[in-house]
Amino acid sequence: MNILVIGSGGREHALCWALKKSPLVDRLYCAPGNGGIEEIATLVPINVEEIGEIIVFCKGNAIDFVVIGPENPLVIGLVDALEAEGIKSFGPNAAAAALEGSKGFMKDLCRNYNIPTAAYQRFDNVTAAKSYLPSQSFPLVIKADGLAAGKGVVIVQTRAEAETVIDEIFGGQFGGAGNEIVIEEFMQGEEASFFVLTDGQNILPLATAQDHKAVGDGDTGANTGGMGAYSPAPVMTPEMINKTIETIIKPTVAAMRSRGTPFTGVLYAGLMITTTGPKLIEYNVRFGDPECQVLCARLDSDLLPALMATANGNLANIKLCWKPEVALTVVMAANGYPDAYEKNTIVRGLEKAGNIKDVVVFHAGTIRKDSNILANGGRVIGITATGKTTKQASEKAYSGVNAIDWPQGFCRSDIGWRAIKRELQG
Repeated sequence: MNILVIGSGGREHALCWALKKSPLVDRLYCAPGNGGIEEIATLVPINVEEIGEIIVFCKGNAIDFVVIGPENPLVIGLVDALEAEGIKSFGPNAAAAALEGSKGFMKDLCRNYNIPTAAYQRFDNVTAAKSYLPSQSFPLVIKADGLAAGKGVVIVQTRAEAETVIDEIFGGQFGGAGNEIVIEEFMQGEEASFFVLTDGQNILPLATAQDHKAVGDGDTGANTGGMGAYSPAPVMTPEMINKTIETIIKPTVAAMRSRGTPFTGVLYAGLMITTTGPKLIEYNVRFGDPECQVLCARLDSDLLPALMATANGNLANIKLCWKPEVALTVVMAANGYPDAYEKNTIVRGLEKAGNIKDVVVFHAGTIRKDSNILANGGRVIGITATGKTTKQASEKAYSGVNAIDWPQGFCRSDIGWRAIKRELQG
């Protein structure tokens, strides 16, 4: 089969890396890809949102199946366009992608179908949003309704801070994504990521994972797209997994079906594990980045049939096997990220890091120029390692980090700290 992967990040490198192993794959393409993906797939210079050009490429190159990595093309209807041309793909159509495309839509679905989540209100103007604040206790969470590249969520400690954030969002900080906002209660607990594949009716739970959103050690500093991840997540005990499936995942899949907008693809639940059980923070309608890297590192089955089954409606026939090892990814980002950062700096030592036993280097914001790999994004590479324990996987991943020669980059030094602490406590 000829497969096209859409995207250019670490998630897409991991997907290409996993798909490349499939005996079903003949030709593997990636649009637009990056400097690392170039080694395993043919790069196609088409932007992820250029739907017309993607369709033309698929027809001209006999593409059998399209795997869509990022959320933007899903929300603007790439799956719908492919479907109209009879091309199968992995991911939800635009109506179902609203689960991520509109936080208000997701929260209303939770309210209407009794899915546990934080208490909230939606607002479409500054005055109403500010008048809601005196009745609330702080901290609060303020979210831009639409897609804001993972940066549209702010935790505010005071009313004054909340008013400033409301002004900024409605003032155009996130463009059209901030035409509406959601204000919700701040939930206490530990975060976890839970992924299931679904064909609109059946679900297939994947391995658990936990990511690190904050830019600094000890989970401090600004929110990012993700500075690292590990799988499995010890906080997701068998009991917690079962509760999540029964109270959050199954009701969501059933709700989307009953609305006439069945969800197919991967449903990624961002969870808060509270004293009363799991609560939904948000849904993403694609694999997480960098969680995808740790999931692919642990997967011990052919990924392609599982992805295709979501589109073909026969997910009930699929079983996936997972390696018992822990996988852990450390993201190296450009100095200054998530704010302004320098581009086109040379990243050296990638081959040396990749040659370490049980280490794989996934590229994110890179381009290949002549014989050099240049950093051209905020998050640039994800060093992924497997080990018997989280501590062992962490040690291997950081030995990979130490092999990288890139003075203009940084990483957190404590990825996996919660799981390592649990292991030490026995």
